[in-house]
Amino acid sequence: MKTIIKIMKNELYTLFYSPIAWLVLIIFAFQAGMAFSDAYLDQLRQQALDYSLYGVTRSLLFGWDGVISSMQRQLYLYIPLLTMGLMSQEYNRGSIKLLYSSPITNKQIIFGKYLAIIVYILVLIAFLFIYILFSLFTIKNMDIPYALAGVLGIFLLLSAYAAIGLFMSTLTSYQVVAAVGTLALLSVLNFINNVGQEIPFIRDITYWLSMSGRSDTFLEGLICSEDVLYFILVIVLFISLSIIKLQAERTKKNLIQNIAHYGCVIILALGIGYASSRPQLMCYYDATETKDNTLTQSSIDVMKKLDGPLTLTTYVNLLSEHYYYGLPKSYNEDIDRFERYIRFKPEIEMKYVYYYHKTYFPLLDTRYPNLNDEERARRISDISNINFSKVLTPEQINQQVDLSGEDYRFVRIFERGNGQKSFLRLFGDNVIFPGETEITASLKRMVVPSPHVAFLSGHGERNIYSAGEQEYAAFAENKTFRYSLLNQGFNISTLSLENIQSIPKEIDILVISDIKKSLSPSELTAISNYISIGGNLIIAGESRRQNNMNPILEQLGLRFMPGILVQQNKDYPQDLILGNIATQAINLTPKLRYLKYNGSKVSMPGAIGIEQISNKGFEIIPLIETDSTGSWNELETTNFIETTATLNPTIGEVEKSIPIALYLSREINGKTQRIIVTGDSDCFSNSELSRTREGIPSVNFTMITESFRLLSNGEFPVDTRRPRPSDDQIYLTENASLWIKLLFIGLLPCSIIILSLGLWWKRRGK
Repeated sequence: MKTIIKIMKNELYTLFYSPIAWLVLIIFAFQAGMAFSDAYLDQLRQQALDYSLYGVTRSLLFGWDGVISSMQRQLYLYIPLLTMGLMSQEYNRGSIKLLYSSPITNKQIIFGKYLAIIVYILVLIAFLFIYILFSLFTIKNMDIPYALAGVLGIFLLLSAYAAIGLFMSTLTSYQVVAAVGTLALLSVLNFINNVGQEIPFIRDITYWLSMSGRSDTFLEGLICSEDVLYFILVIVLFISLSIIKLQAERTKKNLIQNIAHYGCVIILALGIGYASSRPQLMCYYDATETKDNTLTQSSIDVMKKLDGPLTLTTYVNLLSEHYYYGLPKSYNEDIDRFERYIRFKPEIEMKYVYYYHKTYFPLLDTRYPNLNDEERARRISDISNINFSKVLTPEQINQQVDLSGEDYRFVRIFERGNGQKSFLRLFGDNVIFPGETEITASLKRMVVPSPHVAFLSGHGERNIYSAGEQEYAAFAENKTFRYSLLNQGFNISTLSLENIQSIPKEIDILVISDIKKSLSPSELTAISNYISIGGNLIIAGESRRQNNMNPILEQLGLRFMPGILVQQNKDYPQDLILGNIATQAINLTPKLRYLKYNGSKVSMPGAIGIEQISNKGFEIIPLIETDSTGSWNELETTNFIETTATLNPTIGEVEKSIPIALYLSREINGKTQRIIVTGDSDCFSNSELSRTREGIPSVNFTMITESFRLLSNGEFPVDTRRPRPSDDQIYLTENASLWIKLLFIGLLPCSIIILSLGLWWKRRGK
């Protein structure tokens, strides 16, 4: 060990007596100071403008412009300059022969030189700790474990770079060649994950070998055993290769022996690495305060209930729009999308079924106008390196599974060992892939009974299967819409009361919207019985439909007011009501509190007011209400395009806040009955959910999801909210901007320059 320390000290003397080491330190300090100052001042500006800061630790250190993430992208340029002369200069000066003739082993030579670089790396890390310490004293509740996890990732990355650079320096006496070789090898290790992705075993090896993104997990605050072992194995591998190289030079072994030694070390490292990447053997530590890299507690609870085998089968239609995401070369990316779930259930089996079937994808008609479906599928499989003999025909896929309800789009199916199944879809938005909320909702269907939502039909109600402007397909059952009730865990159906005496018991929520024809006495009795036994429901009224719907509301002690609500709008018709979240509603769900805090509006064209006429034992909480000024219940005007409504107190019109949506609850038959009544059906419609109005932050869809969350007792949609990070304040003000720049861009780099010049002057004097 003493010999190793002596070699390390000698190497450090050589390193710090050269201008390169000091130049790297100066550049590193200057670039890091620039990145930190810019990120810090940006946070100060936001705070000065009264913006709420969020996750300051992440923003300053690990955001795209954060100091550590910024330096991580440039580290590969520094290390080759430091390692290129470790052994190359020994060859170039001829001192390697003295080392070979001395009683120093090859291991001592390599370990001594490598430890010297590690000491230099620790100096670089010390600069990062300066920024962390400064943040610690100026940020409220800094996330220290997160910061340390990121620094660990940088240290392991630099150590791996150093081991690679050391090995490359043993191969040549030319320092420039060693530096270029190091950069080339680092490039190979960063892009090798694209090699052999169509072949399962080769795919696993090359994907594990790739250094790309390995340190990113640390910068996200996640310490994974696979990544830690990867860096350790890379370090051990290249140090071992360096020792073998010196041994080969020293003992003059033949080529076959050298190849055997190299091969054994490489195969052993690959074997250990492959084993460490198996999900069953991986361990994790999420260092972030809010556990951003881990499933939320709601999802964890679902995973705990999923006992027994679980298979995720992906059905890839080669003629569909998103077939690319299911190709063999995309397998590892696909695994990454479910990594958080595999962490809690590593035995999940991933299967892929390839087939072709006619589906809506007009681009194929343009790309292959003269080919039939089979010929198109064959062409695509050839391009994608898929064995066409394993691609199922339309007849074969229909025998295996019925995907007609999915229009033969890209779809996945979860299946438990007990036979339970649940669909998981891609969506027609910019994100495309399901997030935690949608994945957990699909899984939760198999462990918790999904609420059955039935939409009353037969009286001109809104249609949940139509894409018309006034219909309800978007929020109810649109399979390609991420936030539809179907994709959030609800079962959807329609219900006609024409030939039944009572509403089926399996219905959990009944939706009654915009009844255009009066209910028959038997139908009204069925609904009354449903209400009396404690059934949950949503009643959505509409202007000029009060007489059809009030018989139902009277059983709740309510009624829809005659007339129509109006509101003074400079840019929009008077009958467009911009409803406010009622103050009394903020305690119902956290999301409603958030909407109220942000001043969000619910756009409700043609809304009617609701009033209480008797007490039926319900606790009534207003959900949405009009402004207290500038709005009233209009009893005369009906044409708001050609006529302007005016307040007429003589006929009972009063300017006041009027409730447009109410939440009712009561204890009955041993359970809590929940009912939502709203004075507008259009606010749920396809057109209103897709419409944007300048200057109006409408949150109609959020109100829909929160309404069904209330009615399902919080079971669905799945709550995947995370707590807000507590590091949301900086103790300094913008007045400190100049001093921060002087400290990190001026003083710190200049102190290194002065230190290097002092050392040079002292050495020159000697």
